[in-house]
Amino acid sequence: MSDAASGATASVSACGLGPDAPSSRLVVARAVAASPRRAAPYTSLRRSSDIGMVRRIGIRRRVGGITTFVATGEPGLPRVAFVAGRAAGSAVRRNRAKRRMREAVRRAPLREGYDYVVTADGSVSEAPFATVVAWVQAALAEE
Repeated sequence: MSDAASGATASVSACGLGPDAPSSRLVVARAVAASPRRAAPYTSLRRSSDIGMVRRIGIRRRVGGITTFVATGEPGLPRVAFVAGRAAGSAVRRNRAKRRMREAVRRAPLREGYDYVVTADGSVSEAPFATVVAWVQAALAEE
């Protein structure tokens, strides 16, 4: 009896491998490497001295649970740092807040040649994502 006659259907996993394919780290790593990635429209602002400089000389704007500091930087892609301090809650809540801020900033227009520091308070990890996006877009809007 064939699979079609017995009503069985073939399944394919998200990475394109069949159910009988070997499941190893190498196979998963290859599937991940082959998947399309979204390029971030910015680079990371990593050095604490650069972040401190943006916080000192940048223009501060607070909307909802998001505080942004914006300063002119080097020519090229904008540089962005995400900060969620202990006031934002436990490590799990801080990491969730940073993930949500990163995605919201990807959706917001950034100006080339500027540096941004985006800071979260405790409400960012609990607020609806649409609200976080609105906060970030309002905080980063040009005046």
